[in-house]
Amino acid sequence: MGETKPLSLKGIKSYSIKDRRSKVGVKDFAKKWESGGDLKLWLESLPQILAAGDFRKVVQNVVKAVRGNKTVVLAMGAHPIKVGLNPIIIDLLERDAISSIAMNGAGIIHDTEIAMAGHTSEHVSAHLASGKFGMAEEPATFLNESIRYGAENGVGLGKAVGLRLAEQNFPYKHLSLLARAFELGKPVTVHVAIGTDTIHFHPSVDPGAVGKTSHLDFRIFAGLISKLDQGVFINMGSAVIMPEVFLKALTLVRNLGYEVKEFTTLNMDFIRNYRPLTNVVQRPTLEGGEGFSLVGHHEIMFPLLASAIIEGLEKDT
Repeated sequence: MGETKPLSLKGIKSYSIKDRRSKVGVKDFAKKWESGGDLKLWLESLPQILAAGDFRKVVQNVVKAVRGNKTVVLAMGAHPIKVGLNPIIIDLLERDAISSIAMNGAGIIHDTEIAMAGHTSEHVSAHLASGKFGMAEEPATFLNESIRYGAENGVGLGKAVGLRLAEQNFPYKHLSLLARAFELGKPVTVHVAIGTDTIHFHPSVDPGAVGKTSHLDFRIFAGLISKLDQGVFINMGSAVIMPEVFLKALTLVRNLGYEVKEFTTLNMDFIRNYRPLTNVVQRPTLEGGEGFSLVGHHEIMFPLLASAIIEGLEKDT
């Protein structure tokens, strides 16, 4: 091929930076912090770029949905409970900033343990070798009996557990998502994968009741998704179950003729996972709406989001 000569730079066509369209401008920059400021000022100090810009947009969309009496669904794994977010979620329920909660089967276990004992999240590594992992008696019996009650009375799994928790005198009942949601008349749907939860291997389990009540909850969840237009769907920390349930509910309601196209989705987790990004952020909003992903630890990110939503709702009111 012979020797390759350095390319001459003469003759390139340049233009003024003043004429160039750019993605970042000084109007988008962060503002420096002044000692003694409040949360509102802190939020306004964030840059309007990338994740901070997305954060602002999500807050705007949630506030708009709440003010317009649109549906705001919080779907979640169990970790938000395990990192202490129940008081914040309950506060949003009480403010009508969340319409309903959807969770996996582990969620009802941790929520019930909190209500009963004020603690949860056992040391799996310490108990697995001895076979004691998941063998706590009271939560399993209570939950399996509650699920059976739901099956016998045509009540969904989430409502059955919430109803039963609300009836008890457990010392920390006020911190239970399911109990408080029931008291407020807010739907909680529970989406179970048989074999993934510790209560499934206790002798009190009724597999038929689990399937019947969880399937009813799926239909209730689908009813909520049928009203999602102009609303918001948030998935916090569920990497598989809730993204899959959401996608199936969405195709179901569209198949039945419901117009569900213009809505906001948000995925929150401490890493980016394929399924939530695909099934929550990307695919559902192909026909319209907006999908967002905020990466960070639940115990930091969700309190920030909740605080920003509250500030937005109280602004100009």
